[in-house]
Amino acid sequence: MIAADQVRHPAGCYDDFITNRSINSAGGLIWAMDDLTPKYFLSLPLHVVTEVYGEQGLRKRFQLEIASFAESGRAFLERAFGLAERLHRDDRRTREPVLNHLLRVTLRILCHYRVRDVDVLAAALLHDSVEDHPEELAGGAPQDPTSAALGVLSRDFGPRVAELVGAVTNPEYETSRDKDEQYREHVRDSLGQHPYARLIKVSDFTDNGVGVLYTVGPKVRRAAQKYSPMVPVLRELVQRDDTPLPADVKAHISSQFDLAEERFAAILAPH
Repeated sequence: MIAADQVRHPAGCYDDFITNRSINSAGGLIWAMDDLTPKYFLSLPLHVVTEVYGEQGLRKRFQLEIASFAESGRAFLERAFGLAERLHRDDRRTREPVLNHLLRVTLRILCHYRVRDVDVLAAALLHDSVEDHPEELAGGAPQDPTSAALGVLSRDFGPRVAELVGAVTNPEYETSRDKDEQYREHVRDSLGQHPYARLIKVSDFTDNGVGVLYTVGPKVRRAAQKYSPMVPVLRELVQRDDTPLPADVKAHISSQFDLAEERFAAILAPH
């Protein structure tokens, strides 16, 4: 979907959430990536890159976006990507590799939120690593895999990256209480203490919200039940004075939340 009045952001990035006009991946955008100029490729919405060019397209977009970073920053981000690639090499969502999700979350922060902090971007690439692969990341069979995995991230990428990943890593929930309620409490409490981690969680939430559009069956309603109550929680966190985003980006995210609420309400409406 591409909007006729699409909102453009700096660095050739376009809004990838609020859209109202379709593009046929089998029709309009069929050229090989090598035939596209970098400037044009940077202008494509992330969902178009995903639908038309898949994982290889997102990889190329990532490389193009970080090309302007200092050599040390590029090397740092490429190392983080390499670890994410290794840990999630066999992980898939319903329609795509998990690596696509990690790249979009990171690219959204870089493009739409205009954040070039390499610690935040590396943490975005690795935001599911501890939750999904603590033993593999930690190595061996530690008694506390989560703490051990965060220790490895701290050693290899610095304590700030480990802190950011830890802030968006879900804990073990009590079986006697509602899991979704505990999830909301964790997000509210953890992100309340970590302003930069809010950027990762909001981008993650946006990507998952877009994913609902491509979900079918009972999972659609289940996703709406989980994510709908999260919108006011995240909206309040984004609007806090210490959230490190300019006012126009906060307004852009707020408009995304508006659309998410409309979609979730439509899904949950009585038949």
